[in-house]
Amino acid sequence: MTKWYRWQDWVTVAAGLFTAVAVLWTRQENMSMTLMLAFGGLLVVSGLINLAMPGTPAMEYVQAVLAAGLVLSPWLGTYTGATGAALTSWIAGGVALVVTAAAIKPSTDVRHTYRVSH
Repeated sequence: MTKWYRWQDWVTVAAGLFTAVAVLWTRQENMSMTLMLAFGGLLVVSGLINLAMPGTPAMEYVQAVLAAGLVLSPWLGTYTGATGAALTSWIAGGVALVVTAAAIKPSTDVRHTYRVSH
């Protein structure tokens, strides 16, 4: 699998970046800014790692956990009342979770097909 190629990882990077930047124009409440910046930034980093090193299923699972954390963050950070921040977290996290789930099988297949030479 070619590096910097998988659309699933690019979508995850975009979702994470959008979440992190959305704190500039959405009304923030309680822990929303912290959680959106943290999960958004970590999704960007995990997406870039997956782009640079395709075929690492463990990183796909880490990325899925981060996306699920972003989906759950409005409840965990008690900012469901801040509609813009909550919707951004739910939608971006859901998109990242779905595309990451779609990327797990190809990543596992690549891992089993190719061996890294020493």
